[in-house]
Amino acid sequence: MSATHEEVAVGVPDGQATASLKDLIDSHLHMPFPFRRNAHEWEASASVDAWLSTWGLTAERGVAAMIARTRPAQLASLTSPDVDPGVLRIVAHQIAYQFVFDDRAEDVGRRSPAELVPMLCESIAVLRDGRAPSTQLGAALTDLYRQVRERCTPDQAARWAWRSREYVHGLLYEAVAQAHPVVLRTGDCTSIRSLTAGVEPFYPLYEAAAPHELSLAELHHPAVGRLSRLSADAAVWTADLFSAVKEQRAGEMINLALAHQREHQCSLPAAIILAIRQINSTIREFQRLHAEVVPELSPAGLAYVEGMAGWIRGCYHWSRTVPRYADVASVPAVP
Repeated sequence: MSATHEEVAVGVPDGQATASLKDLIDSHLHMPFPFRRNAHEWEASASVDAWLSTWGLTAERGVAAMIARTRPAQLASLTSPDVDPGVLRIVAHQIAYQFVFDDRAEDVGRRSPAELVPMLCESIAVLRDGRAPSTQLGAALTDLYRQVRERCTPDQAARWAWRSREYVHGLLYEAVAQAHPVVLRTGDCTSIRSLTAGVEPFYPLYEAAAPHELSLAELHHPAVGRLSRLSADAAVWTADLFSAVKEQRAGEMINLALAHQREHQCSLPAAIILAIRQINSTIREFQRLHAEVVPELSPAGLAYVEGMAGWIRGCYHWSRTVPRYADVASVPAVP
């Protein structure tokens, strides 16, 4: 459908004449997975603070305030309610690390993608070649990789490292798009977003949380692979809905709602409705495929795909309450 030069009908909740964009999202987004959180969230939060401090990251300007606004342990808890405290701690550390790394990459890449290359190359050298780091960020990544190797099997750790390298490469795509702002079509934006989402590196940790390893047949089952892609897209696109106001004000390009706004030349509320339709379709496909494949999975395989569902649910509940995206509640749903 094309919304160029016309507005998509924007429905708001009954009785809310001044409904906000947050209300609009809540009333239209299909979220079939109930709210849940991990009982060890506060322990994970304390661990995140100590870990970031150990590697000198919260001593850097703006990092402590950013962590307070993003609440990485809360996101870990909401996405991973069933994992044990040890795995939850690694998930929370990784989320915190990615927040710091992503913000740094965004600042550097906005000046010049070329200036970002040394930072990304250090990460690839740590993840692929096991080289010693030369920066505090690199040292934190090295320690995170150590935690993963200690908890995971060698194959699981290798899958974690490969997915993490894909995330690092995606940040260079993002920097190029930001530095050379051509009109990115929605498909180009979602392709870059699928890399920078950084969701799929967490899935090997859910393998490690299970009592037994997944079989190769389960890991390479076409339906399980598709569920992985659907989960990551739905999770990060949902976060894009709530972050759209913040990112529009900051001049960001890689956001599903903003991509629809550019492509269809419509208001932000109308673009959010278009993005929600795309997300809802993705979540419903996830539900259908999940129901089809569950009877074929072992208990470990079932826990693995439930971890994928957790990211869809968790990103929604985290995004709608986290201070980082609070601006979405101040913008009217009707332009």
